[in-house]
Amino acid sequence: MTPSAASSGPSAPGLDIPAVTVAPGSTATTSLTVRNDSDIVEAYSLEVVGDCAPWATVEPPRVSLYPGTSETVTIRLEPPRSPDTRPGEIPLGVRVLPAEHPESARVPETTVHVEEFRELHTELAPRRRRGWLRGRYRLAVRNLGNSSAQVGFTPGQAGEELRFTFSPAKPKLEPGASAEVRLRVRTGKPVWFGSPVVWPFTVDTTESSESGEQKEERRDETVVRPPLSAEFVQIPIFPKWLLVVLAALLALLLAWFTLVRPAVRSAAKEAATKEVQARPNPGGTQDGQSPGTGSGGDTGSQPGGDKGAQPGASPGTTAGTGGDTSGGAGQQSSATIDLKTPSGATKTGTYPVPEDRTFGITDIVVANFQGDEGVMTIKFGDRKITTIALETFRNQDYHWVTPIKITENDTVTINVTCAKPGTPATGRRAQECHEVLNVSGVLIPTKQ
Repeated sequence: MTPSAASSGPSAPGLDIPAVTVAPGSTATTSLTVRNDSDIVEAYSLEVVGDCAPWATVEPPRVSLYPGTSETVTIRLEPPRSPDTRPGEIPLGVRVLPAEHPESARVPETTVHVEEFRELHTELAPRRRRGWLRGRYRLAVRNLGNSSAQVGFTPGQAGEELRFTFSPAKPKLEPGASAEVRLRVRTGKPVWFGSPVVWPFTVDTTESSESGEQKEERRDETVVRPPLSAEFVQIPIFPKWLLVVLAALLALLLAWFTLVRPAVRSAAKEAATKEVQARPNPGGTQDGQSPGTGSGGDTGSQPGGDKGAQPGASPGTTAGTGGDTSGGAGQQSSATIDLKTPSGATKTGTYPVPEDRTFGITDIVVANFQGDEGVMTIKFGDRKITTIALETFRNQDYHWVTPIKITENDTVTINVTCAKPGTPATGRRAQECHEVLNVSGVLIPTKQ
């Protein structure tokens, strides 16, 4: 390792440097033998020049030799493990400068073979994503080696529930370069109810690099890096608390329709019946008598009188009976107005009171089962009963202890202005508003 060579001249040293191979991040040494062939004592300064100079030193950097003597110095090579340290053959030169005869300086050279190394740094972020069907991640990749690399990715999962997409799929990175790869993870089926499902997965990163010695054979060497791990948390479409709330609302709604609402209506009707039955019979009036009877007032005041003598009996006496009274004065009746109104339009629905009848209304029920938005006005003849906003109710009922009378040929009227149709139980938004009004009471004959 320390050969020498003679040279002519009064102060010329004998110089020879063996070739050396070094890996970035490690240390290698070679040697140089300096011989004084002159006839005087000479001092020599040694300095590395060329591309290797930043990471090469000579030990010792100065030697003094008597005539005919020699000394071997060590050249220490410490290339850094960095993308800037490129692989291949790099020339190494050492300048030998005699102190007494500087004009006799020489620069012996050799070749340093810098080996190739590969180092890939990858990061996967975030490590956990939440979503219904898909999650997005970022892969940060940087080539810290000293040769170009083709990077690939291989996903891994215990089952086959997840699908993976990398963009770009195989980036090529020069030494020191970096890239960001987008990873999309997708599941095939949604989770409708229950708890979130955790899907763990891994990503293996492979680096393929063509080394200098293999360029003619075109063979790639592949390096497998440790896998990166992450999780995709698939959340249900409907959370648990929503199911609890829906169940509670359904139970309250069923309780209202089966218990509370019928009891309220029955109590109201019972109170209305008692109030009407307690009122005196206006049989002494002359309004309901047939022409020429003369004594209809006296006859009407007797509870067992002739049926024909009772045309003026109060309509409230038959409330809740469901049929003709014993005096033939009235009959329980009900009518329904079913009205459909296009969106943005106004439409009217009516129920006319039959001829020779007076309708004594005690109850009305309004249904807005679609949840439409708009305005409804209810009239009995020329009398406005109420104006209500459709969006404030789904079912609404009104009751009167004293019946509201509508004479023959007058009408029960509902007027609807449809602002926005609602959504019925089918789940599809309706094309038009749909309201239903039910009126009930007693139809009383006006003639006998």
